[in-house]
Amino acid sequence: MRKVVTVLGARPQLIKASAVSHVMAQSHYGLREVMVHTGQHFDANMSGVFFEELGMAPPAYDLGIHGGTHGAMTGRMLARIEEVLLSERPHAVLVYGDTNSTLAGALAAAKLHIPVAHVEAGLRSFNLRMPEEINRMLTDRLARWLFTPTAAASAHLLREGVDDACIVPTGDVMYDVALQQGARAEPVTATLDAMGVASGAFALATVHRAENTDDATRLAEIVDGLQQVSARMPVVWPVHPRTRAALAGLPRPVTHAGLKLCEPLGYLDMVRFEKHAAVIATDSGGVQKEAFFHKVPCVTLRDETEWVELVDTGWNRLVPPKSAAEIAAAILDAIGKPGVPIEPYGRGDAAQRIVQRLHSDLVA
Repeated sequence: MRKVVTVLGARPQLIKASAVSHVMAQSHYGLREVMVHTGQHFDANMSGVFFEELGMAPPAYDLGIHGGTHGAMTGRMLARIEEVLLSERPHAVLVYGDTNSTLAGALAAAKLHIPVAHVEAGLRSFNLRMPEEINRMLTDRLARWLFTPTAAASAHLLREGVDDACIVPTGDVMYDVALQQGARAEPVTATLDAMGVASGAFALATVHRAENTDDATRLAEIVDGLQQVSARMPVVWPVHPRTRAALAGLPRPVTHAGLKLCEPLGYLDMVRFEKHAAVIATDSGGVQKEAFFHKVPCVTLRDETEWVELVDTGWNRLVPPKSAAEIAAAILDAIGKPGVPIEPYGRGDAAQRIVQRLHSDLVA
């Protein structure tokens, strides 16, 4: 039996890990997972409810680390994760995505000469002002296994000189989860009724990236744009804790009755709103893909996106949040206009491919 320590800390990582952990738990793979939750997303709606809804066991370690600057947070995580790894002595460390938890887990493992597996490797925005871009690039340089979700991600790594033997194309684990969990998100009537909206007759918005929440001008344009949309149709906006704090600092309050702010949603409720929205506006990488999985047009409120295939095929529209009028126009124009049929994220067996490769290299 080989031990794998999984390090995660943010809501999207729990979604991805649910698929891989389920496969890894199958005894014939000879792998035992020990899960470490850093606490980066720490409240029930951002973290705890996801373990329950996705059928995951509580983490073996909950480090409770959140808040502070990027350096301070990552440093505290690095020290605590190192303690766990020295105690557990795993054969590999598995990390997901591009958060501070990802980088801290990879660094702690690499310094102890424990091989690192990176799920969702190779993604690039080519914007080094994004902390996520720094995290993912450094993690990719430290990883022994680079599990890539798309052909473009694999190509990025090859151009950067990564050994082809380390690159493992798998498809996207979020697609696995969408296929496995999508049916559980029905029925939806009570959920939509509680928010006062009808299927296909509302927009869904999420905003959480620092480039938007920490820039008062950009955030104000996003709010004004969403308020303009809400004059035409309701806009459901589950508000990230960081975003809620930033909204409180804006000179003009959110006033339009059609803009329906609420607390962050659990996984199944979020899927319900995604599946039944007329359009989704977001700065989340994961929500961009989930919109595509559910065949809902998406507008991404960023200067760039890692998921370029969705822009190229018309499923996603990239709108830098500099003008409220342009934001509103893009959201309203996207309604009823899906992209062309594509299958860029594999066949829904990414988790199995990941675990099979770890089994092959660690056990067989």
